Amino acid sequence: MSTSQVAHHSVAPGPSGPPRAGAAQTPDPSAGPPTVTDPALVKRAVKAAALGNAMEWFDFGVYSYIAVTLGKVFFPTGNATAQLLSTFGAFAAAFLVRPLGGMVFGPLGDRVGRQKVLALTMIMMAAGTFAIGLIPSYAAIGVGAPILLLAARLVQGFSTGGEYAGASTFIAEYAPDKRRGFLGSWLEFGTLAGYIGGAGLVTLMTALLSTDDLLSWGWRVPFLIAGPMGVIGLYLRMRLEETPAFAAEAAKAETERPKVPLREMVTGQWRALLLCVGLVLVFNVTDYMLLSYMPSYLTSELGYDATHGLVVVLGVMVLMMAVQPFVGALTDRVGRRPVMAAGCAGFLLLSVPALLLIRDGGLLAVAAGLGALGLLLVCFTAAMPSALPALFPTRVRYGSLSIGFNVSVSLFGGTTPLVVTALIGATGDMMMPAYYMMAAAVIGGFAVWRMAESAGRPLPGSPPSLEPGTHPEKV
Repeated sequence: MSTSQVAHHSVAPGPSGPPRAGAAQTPDPSAGPPTVTDPALVKRAVKAAALGNAMEWFDFGVYSYIAVTLGKVFFPTGNATAQLLSTFGAFAAAFLVRPLGGMVFGPLGDRVGRQKVLALTMIMMAAGTFAIGLIPSYAAIGVGAPILLLAARLVQGFSTGGEYAGASTFIAEYAPDKRRGFLGSWLEFGTLAGYIGGAGLVTLMTALLSTDDLLSWGWRVPFLIAGPMGVIGLYLRMRLEETPAFAAEAAKAETERPKVPLREMVTGQWRALLLCVGLVLVFNVTDYMLLSYMPSYLTSELGYDATHGLVVVLGVMVLMMAVQPFVGALTDRVGRRPVMAAGCAGFLLLSVPALLLIRDGGLLAVAAGLGALGLLLVCFTAAMPSALPALFPTRVRYGSLSIGFNVSVSLFGGTTPLVVTALIGATGDMMMPAYYMMAAAVIGGFAVWRMAESAGRPLPGSPPSLEPGTHPEKV
């Protein structure tokens, strides 16, 4: 293990009163002596997790931004709305199997190690995405085309069930306590980079290719790129070492206690799981609304030019990337809860004005509306990678977080484009995206209110993690 250890030290007790669910408590002496992090190893771990995440979300970004074209290729019908619903239905189907993937990969990550499972999810995700680029069109093989598309999406969804929880756990367990927010924010920086890569490629192809070329072969190119990208991601993840927290827990489990059953990961952590579901709900509803649904909303519902709509959303994501690390560092200084609470309040108050600006149709108005939503979303993308792992103790962190995260994403996040499209079709109310985000903000705000602050504190079940040069008595 590349992390040196120093002696035990005393830690002042926290505030009095009963702990909230998911609380990061004063370290248990049985967790072991504090560890001093290796900066080079931490940097490599963050880079590999973030780059791997970027490569995986490149695949999801491509599917989202080329949804209109995929609808014509795999679901030919005279009704554009029906095509879009069918395409988003296949998109949402992958999220239905994510909890299954989480139940497999999460406990496996707590048993055999974070690094091994993250390498496996990388392989499966790249294979599923590459396969989409090889599927014949509906015109060539009929109903077999959408069936194969669905099968490939299910492979993607199953593998992604172990991705986010594993990557966030990996960074959180490597990071020093006082910089966990900043370092964790790079995970979602990678997600945004992946979306930008996917959106940029689709935008470039839409601008350069004719409609016929895009329908006949152009749509395949982004998916086929996933093959070599997967190889790069696998290489990066295979070079990583296990986290110090997992290595210590694994050594202790060999002599002191048996493996943790799946039931204990759920029933033994039910309060923290409920908090996780609520936090992930507001995070993913707003995330998928902005990054996945809005390009199609601009095109299919508002009649906006496809290329211009994609460029505006691409610019919003660049803005989010620019402020992401700074907001992550802010969560280390002021706490995760205030930053996430600000995001919930912002979505509750500003979703309607922002969507009204977007519906105005002018380029500046659309950019202003989307930009406001993007900056609010950063409150979650910067804080969640460090806040969510702190809800669970080390021995069940990967498993419990995978289950809670993926159940919430499957029920509320990945279904957002499908549900909102259907609600608009049923009611004719073009403001449905705003109302949906507001409802999510209320639920998320309650979860933020009930969670405990974890900034600057050791992860539950783990010893304090210090930066080099930090004296134990000053922690």
